[in-house]
Amino acid sequence: MDPQPQAQLQLHKSRPAIAGNARKSSAQWREDFAGYIFVGPMVLGLFVFTLFPIIASFLLSFTNWNFVAGFSKTKFVGFDNFVKLIHDSVFVQSLTNNLILLIVVPVTLAFSLLLAVIINNSVYWKDVFKIVYFIPYISSIVAVAIVFQVLFHPSYGPINQTLQALGVANPPKWIADSDVALYCVMGLMVWVNIGYNMIIFIAGLQSIPRDLYEAADIDGASKWKQFFGITVPLLSPTTFFLLVTGIIGSFKVFDIIAVLTGGGPANSTTVVVYRLYETAFVNLQSGYASAMAIVLLIFVLIVTLVQWFGQRKWVHY
Repeated sequence: MDPQPQAQLQLHKSRPAIAGNARKSSAQWREDFAGYIFVGPMVLGLFVFTLFPIIASFLLSFTNWNFVAGFSKTKFVGFDNFVKLIHDSVFVQSLTNNLILLIVVPVTLAFSLLLAVIINNSVYWKDVFKIVYFIPYISSIVAVAIVFQVLFHPSYGPINQTLQALGVANPPKWIADSDVALYCVMGLMVWVNIGYNMIIFIAGLQSIPRDLYEAADIDGASKWKQFFGITVPLLSPTTFFLLVTGIIGSFKVFDIIAVLTGGGPANSTTVVVYRLYETAFVNLQSGYASAMAIVLLIFVLIVTLVQWFGQRKWVHY
């Protein structure tokens, strides 16, 4: 066969493939461009409201500055703000209070899991109970805190009035007592978050195959053995998710403290975020407050990394 017609035939056959690749490349480019348009606002918001503030806080933590004076009054002080934090008794106490508040997370998880198992297996009108327990989570935290202020009032609160009627001569002062106030805050946090965790646990329980429990019944396993041998291991990814988000949320708690106790009495309920707010917007020490934010960020990162590496031993996917 003549080589020239054969080359022309191959060229003729390759032209549709080249044209198809060109059309495919153009369509792929348009699809990618459309994806970037949809993702763009989220990425822009992430940079403006998250990454940029983190970078700005890191830079401001090495300065003595407040936002009222303007950037012209910025003074570089190096690590003085971080050294000052070590000797700041109020900040150390607020960080200690944050670490104590971590107890709220496992307590909430335990009660939520118990309620989830009971409601998922042994209760009629399940949807009603889900709504009842979930309402505190979606309610205004300001309204909830004000209600608890009334309940825990040391003189006229319904709790102490009831205790006095039962014969208790000196009932606790609750949020007015520096030894008890933080535990009142912890109780409120458990009550608010228990419904959300319960709903997530119920969703996890419904994803566990019933065949496993039927096989365990045939083998004669008790309900306790089924709970610890089937339910708890298969719920470990859900538990890990709630554990991480709960611990991060406990470090960020602000609204409950601001409304319920205002950090008092005697800074017994002050946490890092509330102390940061007072320093930046009341005392106008923005550079010093930025140093607090960086320390808090480092603490959250360390705790999250510890959980992330630790989950390899107990989370079963």
